[in-house]
Amino acid sequence: MAQLTLVEAINSGLRSEMERDSAVVVLGEDVARTGGVFRATQGLLERFGPERIIDTPLSEAGFVGFAIGMALYGLRPVVEIQFDCFVYPAFEQIVLHAGRYRWRTGGSVGLGLVVRIPFGGGNRAPDNHSDSPEALFCHVPGLKVVCPATPADGRSMLQAAIRDPDPVIFMEPKRIYRAGREEVDETAAVDDVVQPRAALRRRGDDLTLVAYGGNVPFCLAAAEKLAADGVSAEVLDLRSLYPLDRDAILESVRRTGRAVVVHEAPGFAGLGAEVSALIHERAMVDLLAPVQRVTGLDVCFPLMANEHDYMPNVARVLAGARRALTF
Repeated sequence: MAQLTLVEAINSGLRSEMERDSAVVVLGEDVARTGGVFRATQGLLERFGPERIIDTPLSEAGFVGFAIGMALYGLRPVVEIQFDCFVYPAFEQIVLHAGRYRWRTGGSVGLGLVVRIPFGGGNRAPDNHSDSPEALFCHVPGLKVVCPATPADGRSMLQAAIRDPDPVIFMEPKRIYRAGREEVDETAAVDDVVQPRAALRRRGDDLTLVAYGGNVPFCLAAAEKLAADGVSAEVLDLRSLYPLDRDAILESVRRTGRAVVVHEAPGFAGLGAEVSALIHERAMVDLLAPVQRVTGLDVCFPLMANEHDYMPNVARVLAGARRALTF
């Protein structure tokens, strides 16, 4: 067992899969000599050499398209997008080619590609460095979209994504890259495909807090405060954003009768809207209150010092929970 941060666990997962399968290659801006801006690929160039750890030009459309060709050739490319907003120039390649290839070939040809995207705020970064574009990819048939909230999940989910025969968008919440350490079993068995399994982080009876990535710790902290007021809150970490673990969501909400969905992306047409629709369509008779959403605002992510006005936090999660509890 190793005590790892999330970003160290991602590095460990990459290293393990590259040792296991010589077809795995990593490419992106500054992933080789620099080890990535967040050091997620640190040390891999020295271990695997420049033919498998590839620094690319500043052209996301170009190197994502190149990776699609590598996948069709039989390699297992893992692309690092340096920051969330930088993925937009590659959106056409991901949507029109990566996402559609199995459909285009009548199901006969997969495309084993992972696109890693450090995303979200919390780092006081400049403009174009703090978006949460996960809902855009969840809307694309043919893609799987996952987001870890713990180091152990970061490692195992990335390994599963690399082994999956279809393209996976791997969302990495950078504000918890180094938020803490946990024991990670680097010898644990790994799924060979991405599984839509949510994780129950805290058991409760009065309310379900649904979140993913960097908002899971806020929900856990809010649940502690609610417990002091005699409210038993359950915390469900989605992990897989598309496909959703519908059964886990519905089982929890049918038991608690109330739900609050938390995410950092803008609220309009965000993932919280899909979760809310699922609950209202499938568990309406079990609800004691309408589903509440705690999200980012429907504006461009604000610059640096104003991050705290935009992002969900413990106080906003508590406010959403109390709205649900007042019905």
